[in-house]
Amino acid sequence: MYAIVEIAGQQFKVAKDQKLFVHRLQDKEGSKVSFDKVFLLDDGKKVTVGAPAISGAAVEAKVVGHLKGDKVIVFKKKRRKGYRVKNGHRQSLTELMIEKIVATGAKPVVKAAEKPAAKASTPAKPAAEKKAPAKAAPKKAAAAPKAEKVTPAKKAPAKAKDADFAAMTVAQLKAVAKEKGIAGYTSMKKAELLAALSK
Repeated sequence: MYAIVEIAGQQFKVAKDQKLFVHRLQDKEGSKVSFDKVFLLDDGKKVTVGAPAISGAAVEAKVVGHLKGDKVIVFKKKRRKGYRVKNGHRQSLTELMIEKIVATGAKPVVKAAEKPAAKASTPAKPAAEKKAPAKAAPKKAAAAPKAEKVTPAKKAPAKAKDADFAAMTVAQLKAVAKEKGIAGYTSMKKAELLAALSK
């Protein structure tokens, strides 16, 4: 009987009494661990494939020890540039002994550290929902002063109508044309601006 199981982010094909090296686990030496992300089970007669994992299946193992893997040399070089970097690396590993493969009836293992985190996350959501309407209210209040600012701007062109356009400079005429919303005022000459504003 064998199984394909995910351990520390990697998938392994495991069988009973098999020794296995995986990425470093937090569990102490001699402790027992259970992995419930079993993707495939083969008992010799029947193959069970999960979607994505098989519910109720688990692989139980014992932590034999923690160690470091073989040294890997990482050498980088750029030719003709005088760039050479040499580094070594030893991966931290955990040695596991697979004790048994449970096909059905395994209970999911929930660590004590995960339980308070789940309780703490639930009250945070209503608090975020309460804050959201409070933020929306100032936006509405901020929108009202903008409307008040727009009304004096509409009165400004009315004053400009009373002014003598002929005495104004081209820059001043363009500013008045911009306030009125006349299209193409930037390329107009003084005579064209006077004609457009007098309409």
